[in-house]
Amino acid sequence: METRNLICIGCPMGCPLTVRLKDGEVLAVEGNTCKRGAEYGKKEVTNPTRIVTTTVRVNGGTENMVSVKTREDIPKDKIFDCIRALRNITIPAPVHIGDVILHDVAHTGVDIVATKNIER
Repeated sequence: METRNLICIGCPMGCPLTVRLKDGEVLAVEGNTCKRGAEYGKKEVTNPTRIVTTTVRVNGGTENMVSVKTREDIPKDKIFDCIRALRNITIPAPVHIGDVILHDVAHTGVDIVATKNIER
């Protein structure tokens, strides 16, 4: 049997979790004080994902950069592919919250969206 110790990021409590696995299957999640903790523990050891946040360049705007993020979480092993895909992107102003900056980043099926308004 394998045991993994994690800190839950599902809510602000930050519970210490112990996840017990056998042959890659989750047998138990202990230490969580809410349902989200159990869900997070199972997901983190079987298919870890993250929301990615960064910035891209803006041409002709009131600011030179705009904050962006993945619309939903992507597989953890695709994070660096996502960042590489955004490295050389420059978008024209104006930019509005929710504008799609890049479709299907790193072949994840997830879009990159703006999280800030930038005017001309």
